[in-house]
Amino acid sequence: MAVTLKFGDKVTAADVRKLHDMEDVVFDREWFEKTDEINKDMYYMFRDLAKSDSDLEIIKSRRLRYDITRIPPGMLGSEYIKTVGHYHPKVPGTDVYYPEIYQVLEGSATYLMQKAEPGDEDVVLDAAVIKAEKGDLVIVPPGYGHVTINASENTLEMANWVCRDFSSVYEPIKRLSGAAYFLLKDGFVKNPLYADVPSIRYTAPLSPDEFGLDSGENMYELIHEAERLRFLTAPQDYTGFLTGIL
Repeated sequence: MAVTLKFGDKVTAADVRKLHDMEDVVFDREWFEKTDEINKDMYYMFRDLAKSDSDLEIIKSRRLRYDITRIPPGMLGSEYIKTVGHYHPKVPGTDVYYPEIYQVLEGSATYLMQKAEPGDEDVVLDAAVIKAEKGDLVIVPPGYGHVTINASENTLEMANWVCRDFSSVYEPIKRLSGAAYFLLKDGFVKNPLYADVPSIRYTAPLSPDEFGLDSGENMYELIHEAERLRFLTAPQDYTGFLTGIL
């Protein structure tokens, strides 16, 4: 049975990530090999959302995409449930990578971000963790791969704005069997397949008012001030802002 989301006047079916889709990035290999729930739903992605056709026209004209991801609580053996994780490509004709912005809509999220040596992804130059609650905003800066973890007992629902012109890059994280760290019940542990990994530094999420939003306001409303989101489609023009964001 399809999982759907009603958003505005539209109903969207989820793109479902199953446990077998997570095979390359699971920490607890012994558990994975023994489980009989290989086809179990892990999380749900509702892509390219808009509350109306007119909103969708605006979103597309700005080269943006608005998505919602729903991650129920659970464990991957000894590891908290998470997204597969990915990097973003460069903006064509530049040396600047595309960023992304998230907002927690329900529950709480742990965002793990890592910046790798270009062309040598097993060498991580920076590893940062942001713990975010409902209403918080988190920007993934250019050049950072990222994984979202639900380490709570509640369903996590989060939204993202991103440039619609590119496809995410999953291969480096899958090739290294996950991100540089795994979050277990006892805390983060390093992924031994990485050649060099720095200690995690913890940083705070953004507050809504930094983007002109009222407390608790959904960042979807930025569609009415879409110029505030231009850093997602032309990050090469916002390097000062994006360099210091994390």
